[in-house]
Amino acid sequence: MAGKVILVTGATRGIGRAAVHKIASTGATMILVGRDKSRVDEIVSEAKEISGCGPVSGEICDLLDQDEIRKLAERFKSQFTQLDVLINNAGAIFTKKIKTAAGFERTWALNHNAYFLLTILLKEQLLAAPNARIISTASEAHRPGKMGWDDLQYDKRGNRNGWSSYCQSKLANILFTKELARRTEGKGVTANCIHPGFVNTGFSRNNGFIGRVIMFLTWPAQRNAKRGAESIVWLATSPAAENLNGEYVYNCKPKKPTKYARDMDDAARLWNLSEEMTDTVGIW
Repeated sequence: MAGKVILVTGATRGIGRAAVHKIASTGATMILVGRDKSRVDEIVSEAKEISGCGPVSGEICDLLDQDEIRKLAERFKSQFTQLDVLINNAGAIFTKKIKTAAGFERTWALNHNAYFLLTILLKEQLLAAPNARIISTASEAHRPGKMGWDDLQYDKRGNRNGWSSYCQSKLANILFTKELARRTEGKGVTANCIHPGFVNTGFSRNNGFIGRVIMFLTWPAQRNAKRGAESIVWLATSPAAENLNGEYVYNCKPKKPTKYARDMDDAARLWNLSEEMTDTVGIW
């Protein structure tokens, strides 16, 4: 991987952090994105201590803010002409229904809009790389998910303390991957998404005491972050994954998602709506 450029969002915790630790030894150039400077500095320092580590740097970005995503993309493009691997990993569930300044429910804004916008803005760098790979973190939580086409931001529907919106966003991750794979077919870019499993990380602890209690009570069913990151690392670095495109991967193997996640009409519809939500119509 020496000479290849990898950008990782959600790099400071959980499976993102574990993936960075594993990929660092390959010698790739890594750009690690997080919203907290101290944690970004920490993961950059950790990566540099790993034998075989290539150039590594950190970027601060609040991915809930589309303006910040655009600035991140511009900073990246000012330094690099190609992007070999884009890992869209940052994600969360928000139990309180609060909208971003742009008017999007936060779980949707972070888990879907941020993936979509960053990927679209880095189109030219991805196409410039030989055999570029795009990897997005989805989840088995997509299975109960439904796309509320007339109410994506949950202005009308009940949100079950954020769970319904989270499931919808994870379904959107797979639909986005399917349509992206269709659009990149034959262009030297592949797009896949993963289910990391139920991982023992800081996930949901942003939701206060209840979130921490839930994670504590479900601890026996959780896997560690290293196991959760395995599919990301495999898709990013393995020659065996080079030609995989449009797949939902679990334990380094394609897994069949729900019929709703395989609906290409819905995938195209989501793409068109996402372009409108991120002001990127016609870029890709």
